[in-house]
Amino acid sequence: MRSLRFYRSKRASYSLFLLLAMVVLPCSVSAGATPSPAQSAPQAVATDPARDAAVKDYLQKKYRIGSADEIKLGPMLKTDLPGIFERSVTVTNEKGQTASVVLLSDHNETKLILGQLLDLKTDPWGRTDLSVLHLDDRPTIGPPNAPITIVEFADFECPYCARAFGEIETLANTTYKGKVRLIYKSYPLNSHAWARTAAIAAECGRLQNPNAFWDFARYFYSNQGQITPENIQKKIEEESKTLGLDGPALKACMTSPGAAQRVEQDAADGNAVHVASTPTFFINGISVVGLPESKFFDFVINSELSGASTRASR
Repeated sequence: MRSLRFYRSKRASYSLFLLLAMVVLPCSVSAGATPSPAQSAPQAVATDPARDAAVKDYLQKKYRIGSADEIKLGPMLKTDLPGIFERSVTVTNEKGQTASVVLLSDHNETKLILGQLLDLKTDPWGRTDLSVLHLDDRPTIGPPNAPITIVEFADFECPYCARAFGEIETLANTTYKGKVRLIYKSYPLNSHAWARTAAIAAECGRLQNPNAFWDFARYFYSNQGQITPENIQKKIEEESKTLGLDGPALKACMTSPGAAQRVEQDAADGNAVHVASTPTFFINGISVVGLPESKFFDFVINSELSGASTRASR
């Protein structure tokens, strides 16, 4: 995955930064050309603050932006097309990186064009149907009846997965304890030589002791730089002793087809929901690709908790 941490995603429809990258420079771009003295600036028209707030809320969800405060809408201006208005949208992230693009809309801002036609009456999250996934008998943290289910597709050799691991564990074990259920799905990438072996070992450890999976995960993520395809089996044996697991049983499990088939099933599930990189999270079906701003997880989870509370009160 790319190292630039603005809005990481390989899917342009879910990344405002990648959408803008086709038309603006990635770091800082002005909202528009300044009229020359001979030109007259278009006259701004009044907008409805409530509709502006709705637009920002929609864009925040659609493009996975951590805070609505990072989105700035410029004045609405008439265009040469009857009934079509334009305004700038500027996004500034927590590192001060800025990108801007022109948004076209009708006067009531019910339909938008921002690289694609957006219908504000549709769900901006674009949820993924997770009913095709095998989620039973998988590594899990949190209660089964939690209002938030996070499905993570990850790879033990992926450095971004390692960075995300501590944050996602904290969400499930501390910040939203009792409200979040985290389900781990293995998605070892072909380019990572020892990731599949590690995934099978962690699965076999889980079959002996459910907590051993997460212990293996911490070990693999913390020691990525010291693990190689040549020493992975030795590292697994050493860690299994530290965890008090039955070494011969673990080795037998790793050579039998069961655990490997489960890892392959997880990878097939990832392909079914169009996972293309790791880590990829689905929060109640809302896809979050890569490692976004930390506050974005809070935004999605709190939005879902608020929605569940509203539905329950009806």
